[in-house]
Parts: sequence; structure tokens; C-alpha cells
Amino acid sequence: MTQKLDNLQAALGATPGERIKLLVRARGEITITVPAERYLETARLLQSHEALKFEQLVDLCGVDYADYRNEPWEGPRYCVVSHLLSVAQNWRVRLKAFAPDDELPQVASVTGVWSSANWFEREAFDMYGIIFDGHVDLRRILTDYGFIGHPMRKDFPVSGHVEMRYDEQKKRVIYQPVTIEPREVVPRVVREDHYGGIK
Repeated sequence: MTQKLDNLQAALGATPGERIKLLVRARGEITITVPAERYLETARLLQSHEALKFEQLVDLCGVDYADYRNEPWEGPRYCVVSHLLSVAQNWRVRLKAFAPDDELPQVASVTGVWSSANWFEREAFDMYGIIFDGHVDLRRILTDYGFIGHPMRKDFPVSGHVEMRYDEQKKRVIYQPVTIEPREVVPRVVREDHYGGIK
């Protein structure tokens, strides 16, 4: 495994090398971070270059780094993380790009490189509000069309903003402000002597 990672790291250094802002090798995996403006260019290179051959995009997701690890985060808040697989070379890489503007997070769409990115990008748009420039059909995929906000953002209220219910008089589904009172539930911890055979 170490030799394979050495080979992959050398290939990444020789090919998209100057585009890579940060390369992290941890837990038997390599993660590369590139600037948002070079994200699409790097994706094309990773997919097409003979030494790398990342033919498959296995996953793409958004990440909100606000309060990352319960600590203040310095830097852009929203990140797009892509997990790539090369069947030909039998190796994987994680590609990250941070959206430079927290108010309007935006990166290029990679659907032209890997068609599997289509629904993944729609999900990241729906859940985090990340806009994928060049996506042909960027619309919500998991929430309702009238949904307000992006539920995976860390500042999104747990109860949401509105609730929907069927109104018997109007004979249709209606939206109304949330009627649930917010509360904090503290779990009860049961401690028993010698629980599970532990003395």
C-alpha cells in the first residue's frame, strides 16, 4: 500500500503539481486541495492524463466548515469534496475545492468530466446552497420546490423555518410557520455497577 501511495503521490506531483494548493497523506489516502478557479481544469487532468486515469467519480458532496471540530474555522466556509477512482491504476484520490465566497458559494460543475456528478451536485446545491457553474439542470433534488434555506448548513435551525400540513378546509397542502416549541433534550445516563461484566 505504501508503494502504491508513493507512486500516486509522485504522479500527482508531476501532473497537476502546480495546481495543488495542499496535499495531505493520512490513513492510507491522499487528499489534494486545489483553488476553486482551477477545480474543473484539475478534474479534467485527473480524468484524462495517462499516468492518473481517474475514470470514475464515486462521490461528490458539500461540506460546511463553520465550527469545524467545534472550533472557529479560518478560511472559506464551503467546500466541495470529490472521491475519485482509477480502475486502470487501482487507486483513489480525494479532490477538494473551497468556494471563495461564503455569501454565494460557487465552483465549476464537473458533469462534463464525469456524468455521475449530476445528481451529486444537485444534492450539494440543495443541502448546502453551493452553486455549480455550468450545471445543465441545477435545481433541488431532496427538498420541496418551496423549501426555504439549505438544511445541512450548520446555522440552519433544527426545526426548520416552515412546516407543511394538509388543510381540510382548503383541500390542499399548506405551509405555515413552525409550531413546534424548541427544546433541549438531555439524555438520561444509567450507570450500573459491573454493567457488561466490567468491574
